[in-house]
Amino acid sequence: MTVTAAPRLMPESILHAEGKLAGRVAFVTGGTRGIGAAISRSLALQGAAIAAGYAGNVARAEDFVEDFRSKHVDDGVKVTLHRGNVGSGDDCRRAVAEVIEQHGRLDILVNNAGITIDKTVARMSDDDWNKVLSVNLSGAFYLSQAALAHMLERGTGRIINVSSVIGETGNIGQANYAASKSGLFGLTKTLAREALFQLARAGKLSDSSIGVTVNTVTPGFIATEMLAAMPEKALEKIKAQIPMGRLGQPEEVARIVHFLAADAAGYITGQVWGVNGGLDM
Repeated sequence: MTVTAAPRLMPESILHAEGKLAGRVAFVTGGTRGIGAAISRSLALQGAAIAAGYAGNVARAEDFVEDFRSKHVDDGVKVTLHRGNVGSGDDCRRAVAEVIEQHGRLDILVNNAGITIDKTVARMSDDDWNKVLSVNLSGAFYLSQAALAHMLERGTGRIINVSSVIGETGNIGQANYAASKSGLFGLTKTLAREALFQLARAGKLSDSSIGVTVNTVTPGFIATEMLAAMPEKALEKIKAQIPMGRLGQPEEVARIVHFLAADAAGYITGQVWGVNGGLDM
């Protein structure tokens, strides 16, 4: 690729497009609750149509859609639901094809779905290990593989993986979870490199390219249903470890996701963004 001494500026539409996602379609796995629901809402507020993935709780998913539609009556932002097992390659490929069929395109994939099965290494079974890896890591691969083919053909796209600070620090009783979330770092960087390699080979990179980017967000301890069920003493112990002295809010993670999804973030790829109150300093 030729490097010029003074590359021309990005078009004005890109320079002023940060957070402007009108006309875009975002598929958010685990997108009907917790951090995923906050991400879905945040992307929608930026104008993106939402395809929300969920695993099994139909009632909760339908409640999410009803609430979503009540808040977007005036702007007409579209939302659809897509049920499936993220740990199944066939289900992941079907879901991506379903999103593209119903929305006509897929611009943003947020790999947010995740599970935990917490046990010490001594007590962890093969099944405990494999289930968590299949959903948290293999699922992100299956979905990204399917979405990337569509994005590369179009020459634009955003993939954002939701990891965890536990993938950086490890945690007692979470060997499977930590390994799966750490694995997303390597997957992110490899997908980012391959995406640009394929775009360059196809002649789809230029000084004004929006391109296809792949990044990871690593939340720390976030105020979701999972933490709300913990005893108060345990929560206070967690907060004491966080330099900021508080839990994060799902919306604080969501803001980073919609920033990375924007056209104006097109020069950021293969990166890991921590949202953890300084926990990993």
